[in-house]
Formats: sequence, structure tokens, C-alpha cells
Amino acid sequence: MIRKSCILYLLLSILLLNSCYSYRNVGLLQEGNKDLPTYQSEPYEDYRIKINDELLIRLITLDQDMSKLIIGSEGGASSQNALSYRVYTDGTVDFPFIKNIHVADLTIAEASMVIENRFKEIIPDAEIKLTLANKSFTVIGEAGAGVFPIIKDRMTLFQALSMSGEIKNTGDFAKVKIIRETSEGVKTLDFDIRPISIINSKYYYIYPNDIIYVRKSPSSFYDIDNYSSFISLISTSLSLLFMVIYYFK
Repeated sequence: MIRKSCILYLLLSILLLNSCYSYRNVGLLQEGNKDLPTYQSEPYEDYRIKINDELLIRLITLDQDMSKLIIGSEGGASSQNALSYRVYTDGTVDFPFIKNIHVADLTIAEASMVIENRFKEIIPDAEIKLTLANKSFTVIGEAGAGVFPIIKDRMTLFQALSMSGEIKNTGDFAKVKIIRETSEGVKTLDFDIRPISIINSKYYYIYPNDIIYVRKSPSSFYDIDNYSSFISLISTSLSLLFMVIYYFK
């Protein structure tokens, strides 16, 4: 009887020890942990326009009559008016009187120059300001849920997650995913968010339309997230223990 009780106590102790969170399990930007992967730094690549993107365009010109005729607004240097235009499935975008401008796979800066050169064919002093209307990313899983705006260029993974809320301790820090649309189709990037080498790696920056997914850790069923759940786990385990002891008596 004593031997069986000792075994049960040992199992309970192992359960409680395994349920505690540690820095190695959930700490970010870890250094010196040889169990974590090491990622190589990669240069930042500017976002390239894709099919179905919405382009916001602002035309600046002293010829206000032409500006009103083309985009329906005054085109003075102080004008803040902007209209959005969708990129068609053939990779082109149309504006009034200016058709079939190919912009797919171009950066915003490259597309701005191409569009501006076409506008200058009819408005010599035309200047184009171009940006994306669909600058947002999505978060699902154990880091919150929602669609959030990209508020700056070169927005990082950690900045994005700070907008949705911190990763819960029940999240799987070792298997975070980014689902990303590319010119070659949808790609899934799988990575461990804990090593410091993630900085400046290919996983570090967030692009428009990215989906960040932090799945629930398979072992989180046994994890203790707060003090009340810790007490509850102990109470339940002790009750089970006493029931088993009483049964063997």
C-alpha cells in the first residue's frame, strides 16, 4: 500500500513540475540556448504589388482642370484627395484616359514612376503619390485575433504581435506560422519565435495581407496559466489521490 502511495505522489510531483512555465519555453529573444534554431540574416525586400491590390493614388499638378477631369479632384500641391484603383487579374491598373498600366510585381516606388510617366504624357508637371489601400495583416490563434493596419514601413513581427496582444503561455512558441501571398502562390513560413537570431531574418518583417498564426501548444492541457488554476490542479490531484488510496484500502 505504501509503495502504491509513493508512486502516486511521484506521478503528481512530475505533473506539477511539467506544468510550470520557464523562460526557455516562452522567453523571447533568447541567446545561448543551443536547443533553439539559428536563423540567417536576410536583406529586407520591398513589397511588390499583387493582383487585387488596391492602389491609392494622389495626383499633384498645377493644372487643376485636368486633375478634376482625370481623377475628379483638385491637384494642387496641398491636395490630400486620393482615389483607389484595383489591380486586375492581368496585373494592370486603369485610370481615366490612361489604361493598361502594368504594375504587378513592381514595388510601390517602381509603380509610382511608371504611372507618373504615363500621366506626364497628358499632364507635363504631373507628380504621383502612390500607396496601398489594403495595408493590413491578420492574427489568429494564441496571440489574439483580428485584422490590424500596417502603420509603418518595415513593420516587424514583434510590433505586429504587440497590436494584437502578447502570445499566451499556452501558445506554441516553437511553431509560429506566417501565411503569405507571393507571386508564386501562397507560402507558409514556419519558425521558432524565441531565438534572438529571428531579428533581420526572413521571418522578421510583416507584409500586407500576412496572416500570423500561433497555434495552441499540444502540452498546454497540463500547463498552469495562473495561481487559481494552480490551486485547482493541486486540489483536483489530491482529491484523486485520496480517492485512489481509499479504494486500495
